[in-house]
Amino acid sequence: MSDHTRGLLAAGIVVLCWSGFNIVSRVGSTGALTPYDIAALRFAVSGLLALPFFLRMVPVAEYPRYFVLAMVAGVGYSLLAYSGFAYAPTAHAGVFINGGIPFWTVILVAVTAGFHLSRRVLVALGTTSAGLLLIAGKSLGEIGDSDVWKGDVLFLIAALLWAVFGMLGRHWKVPPRSAIVGMAVISLVVYTPVYLLWLPKTIATAPMGEIVLQAVYQGIVAALLAGAMYTYACQTIGVYRASMTLAIVPGASAIGAWILLGEALTVTAIAGLALVSIGALLSARR
Repeated sequence: MSDHTRGLLAAGIVVLCWSGFNIVSRVGSTGALTPYDIAALRFAVSGLLALPFFLRMVPVAEYPRYFVLAMVAGVGYSLLAYSGFAYAPTAHAGVFINGGIPFWTVILVAVTAGFHLSRRVLVALGTTSAGLLLIAGKSLGEIGDSDVWKGDVLFLIAALLWAVFGMLGRHWKVPPRSAIVGMAVISLVVYTPVYLLWLPKTIATAPMGEIVLQAVYQGIVAALLAGAMYTYACQTIGVYRASMTLAIVPGASAIGAWILLGEALTVTAIAGLALVSIGALLSARR
């Protein structure tokens, strides 16, 4: 297979991983665990599994770069996303995180590199943005009546951090495996003391089933597998195309949440999901 085909396959794996991430995270954030507990489980599992590889693969001179990546796409992204799930449903996470990543990516590329946007790229970006605005407008109109808008804001900021991560990884040419193990270990080292000493936690009283589900999915699938595949996709098919392909996730997440969690799909949500997904498909074309 060509590098382009392998990159698209990697992005496809991330679509599956992140669709499940949205559903599993919603379950965790509305259950017995706090967002800080879920983040601790993610970093503990992924960090301990990655530690032997980190010591062998990551040069000491590169630690500062990995520290930046860990703070952006490890600790920062995770805390914002998990906190957002406590307020907003899965469909909103799909729109604002996975639809927000390509939105922010194009803006960052255009601002930092003077990237020339073709007509098709502009159409794809406009379509995706319309879907984001459609959902955002409804949430903002509910300020005072619900806290959903808080989750949407947290999701959108999380998307910005992940877009920054994708651009930094490509700019620094960080190897995908090194990037993921570096982020996992440094996130564990930085976050764990803060969590144990100061952050609210309910993990001691949470059901074991919830703990195991979050530990396995967040620590292995979301932190290690999805992160490695996304970094590889960014370096083979480009950060823009990789990020836009992931905008397919909102539709998959919403349907999965509707089937598994019983979350209702409103007409506004369906329209927003459709626009974001169409924008993703347009941008994924070679």
